[in-house]
Amino acid sequence: MSTPFLFPDAADAPAPLPTLFAEIVFDRPLDSAYTYAVPDHLAQAIGIGKRVECSFGKGTRNTAGYCIGITALAPHYATKPILSVLDDVALLDEPLLKLTRWMADYYLCGWGQVLQSVLPAGVREKAGTRNVTFIEAMPKEEWPAIAPGVSAKQKQVLEFVQHSAEVFEQNDLAKQCDVGLGVISGLVSKGLLRKSKERVERLPAELTAERPEKRDSPHEMNAEQLAVWKPIEEAIDTGGFHAFLLHGVTGSGKTEVYLRAIEKVLAQGKEAIVLVPEISLTPQTIERFRGRCDSVAVLHSHLSDADRAGYWRHVAGGHVQVVVGARSAVFAPTRKLGLIVIDEEHETSFKQESTPRYHARDVAIMRAHLQGVPIILGSATPTLESWHSAHTGKYKLLSMTSRVANRPMPKVKVIDLRNEAKGQGKRFAIGPTMEQGMKDALAAGGQVILLLNRRGYSTHVHCPSCGHVAQCQHCDLGLTFHRAKAALVCHYCGWETAPQMKCSKCGDASIRYQGLGTEKLQAEIEERFPGKVIQRMDSDTMGRSGSHERAFDSFREGRIDILLGTQMIAKGLDFPNVTLVGVVNADVGLHLPDFRAAERTFQLLAQVAGRTGRGPKGGSVMVQTYTPEHPCIALAANHDYIPFAKQELSFRKEHAYPPYQRMARLIVRSEDAKAAETFADQLAGSFKAAGQRPNAAKVRILGPAECPVFKLHDHFRFHFQVQSVHSGHLHSLLREVLAVSKPPHGVEFQIDVDPYNML
Repeated sequence: MSTPFLFPDAADAPAPLPTLFAEIVFDRPLDSAYTYAVPDHLAQAIGIGKRVECSFGKGTRNTAGYCIGITALAPHYATKPILSVLDDVALLDEPLLKLTRWMADYYLCGWGQVLQSVLPAGVREKAGTRNVTFIEAMPKEEWPAIAPGVSAKQKQVLEFVQHSAEVFEQNDLAKQCDVGLGVISGLVSKGLLRKSKERVERLPAELTAERPEKRDSPHEMNAEQLAVWKPIEEAIDTGGFHAFLLHGVTGSGKTEVYLRAIEKVLAQGKEAIVLVPEISLTPQTIERFRGRCDSVAVLHSHLSDADRAGYWRHVAGGHVQVVVGARSAVFAPTRKLGLIVIDEEHETSFKQESTPRYHARDVAIMRAHLQGVPIILGSATPTLESWHSAHTGKYKLLSMTSRVANRPMPKVKVIDLRNEAKGQGKRFAIGPTMEQGMKDALAAGGQVILLLNRRGYSTHVHCPSCGHVAQCQHCDLGLTFHRAKAALVCHYCGWETAPQMKCSKCGDASIRYQGLGTEKLQAEIEERFPGKVIQRMDSDTMGRSGSHERAFDSFREGRIDILLGTQMIAKGLDFPNVTLVGVVNADVGLHLPDFRAAERTFQLLAQVAGRTGRGPKGGSVMVQTYTPEHPCIALAANHDYIPFAKQELSFRKEHAYPPYQRMARLIVRSEDAKAAETFADQLAGSFKAAGQRPNAAKVRILGPAECPVFKLHDHFRFHFQVQSVHSGHLHSLLREVLAVSKPPHGVEFQIDVDPYNML
């Protein structure tokens, strides 16, 4: 039924049009902002970088969005009003807004999605803060003309507040005077006390703890450190954007160079951001920065929402000199940024695998460029992309080829497992050569680190009769047996089931639990080295807050003899008493269908080898492998990064892989395998057609094909690659095709620009 048009009375005349309009983006995969009217009563509260609440979409759904622009220019269409402003102060300043706008363009996602990811949940939810009511005495000259009557209890409270001449938190005042809140409210309503409300925050304990007065002194730098420090010092003095790739072997003293650069920046009254892999955020690392800098904030995944929000507000207020953190610390809201450092820049943990799929290294470089500050990328095994950039002039290469104090690089012995003797017809995780090496190291008072990048007890369960392998019900992956929890576990989705005593397919009882994980390795080492203290470090044993720190402290203090675990023990740790590092199986991850497999294997071997030989006792490395002739293993054994990089870059160039071509990976997924395949074919066909038009930029399409892990979380997945020599060409093609490609119901697709996970 239509509503008749009514002529309004004067009293019903329309309100004057608003004078301000705000551009709002939402946490949606949308490319454009939406214009909303700003009501007069919110004109003073609205601001760029603040969150607002709006009615968005069909119906009256209220949704939080981000204000990214304000204008007095009215649009040529009707607008909805903003319902409320959620923040008292802007949460995002101009540099961060520019950076996130670039991210949305480069990683092909919504600007609002980026802002939602950048801003910690605790900040959005105002975690660690609470509304507090304060009470103070009203000046007598402002009392009512006729003095109101007060009760005995009210008189007691009034005299107490007037005598103290302080501002009290309402609840504290009630306790001190032993009265109810009604007594205080009565005095407020009578005009004798004044009430105000304020949002108060609780600072993280680390920010309120007293710091020792004694500061660490800078270490005397050797010739190589001084040589690389000189151009960095000049860049800091000159100002502006400068990108340095600091290639230094493990133990060469890169951290001292970082600290000198940070101290130089702090002396200028500026701030620094230091990105490190999550696992490197140990007390040892943090204390090195706190020993040289007055105010250091540490951001990592184990923080509560309240603590993370407290750090964010403290940084935004200009109260922090140095922000040390993992991937997301690149968005720290510093006000006077002067330097960015990325330690272990090769680490894959700097790549985010959910929207927005950014790489913290590349975002940090863009932030340094936008804010005109130097950036230092450091690693003993740089990514081939960074190495290529240094050799094409995008970065300045700085090299340190020797360890501090002229300590030698550890000797590496490669053990061919094909020739290792079996023990009583059974092959152990540790062969006789490595076992003897461990005994010698321990007998001499040293400590041992063992690396096996597979967790669990048995990595696969199969039936020898019919060949059936126990698989996850939700993923196209084999299950891993975890003895401690007596369960078969999927390491992708976390699904668990009871161990199988007989084959679920043919019923045969001769089912076998095979393969080697860290849990089985621990059991073997405990049996073969009785009386030695052994600690396992993997995600199964290090789940509790502070567990990493406790394990590393015990190892450093000599209370642990053998430390074994996954890659979390391989990087960034400095234990002078470690005299042997053993790699149990260097082939893990080497033969995956991923063009970066060899690079990752080389990096892991080189990094874990660097954990030994850092003290006066020296050290050695033993690497067990079935493919000792593989170039990445042979070159890692000789600490030969440059020959490896040259060889691997030649392979990448021949096959048109990054860094010689830019790449995007598109994944189509659905619970219906046929629907996913049909749309993947259609989408890939659209890219091929667009790339074959006259004057179109040359692109390369590979696929579509089933993903190596075909079924994941109950979704069947197909993927294909789009590649081009130029990033601009690649992005133009992606935007053009994706703008007109809408998946059918029940089908989704994901875009990963510069992908790192090809599985």
